[in-house]
Amino acid sequence: MAGRLQVNPTRMELKRLKVRLKTAQRGHKLLKDKSDEMIRRFMEFAKENKKIREEIEDELSLALKTFIVAKAVSDDAVVQEAVAMPSKTVKLEMDSQNVMGVEVPVISVKESSGEDKFPYSFSSVTAELDGSIEVLGGMLHKMVKLAQIEKTCNMLAIEIEKNRRRVNALEYVMIPQLEETIKFITMKLDENERSNIVRLVKVKTLINKDGV
Repeated sequence: MAGRLQVNPTRMELKRLKVRLKTAQRGHKLLKDKSDEMIRRFMEFAKENKKIREEIEDELSLALKTFIVAKAVSDDAVVQEAVAMPSKTVKLEMDSQNVMGVEVPVISVKESSGEDKFPYSFSSVTAELDGSIEVLGGMLHKMVKLAQIEKTCNMLAIEIEKNRRRVNALEYVMIPQLEETIKFITMKLDENERSNIVRLVKVKTLINKDGV
């Protein structure tokens, strides 16, 4: 149970604490709503992340299978020479976007292709190697997208945890403390008011008695 704040039990302090309580309650609601929306967005990204990862794993499995076949029927030196020749250059451009107050990365891929899709002699390698290289080349955009989404998920998860701590601090510490302190000051003021009334009654009684 949260204790009360150490303040002077005055009407001015009571008024100030009531304003703080309203502000804390509004802040708690806003942070709670933000937390709920961030979790919803996080789940959307996590779902997309799972979908792309499964697609990449399936494509990578297919590419590796065809590559193993290509290596089985071709000389290792020929295969290594073929895959060592780049068919295009790739440039990544970084940007960012705001997701619920969190600046997450946006990565775009700029490809500069050469004249030949397969920069090697078709007579030296098998069709399986062509298929493997084509599948791997097509995975680039998905892998970059996956990296972007995973980073976004990580950043959102960190922010969700920070936001959760703020919500809990307001809900279980600050708001109860303010409520308890307001209750204490109200009781003190009421007690003082009753004491004043008792004193006034006594004074009035004495005055009336002396006047008789």
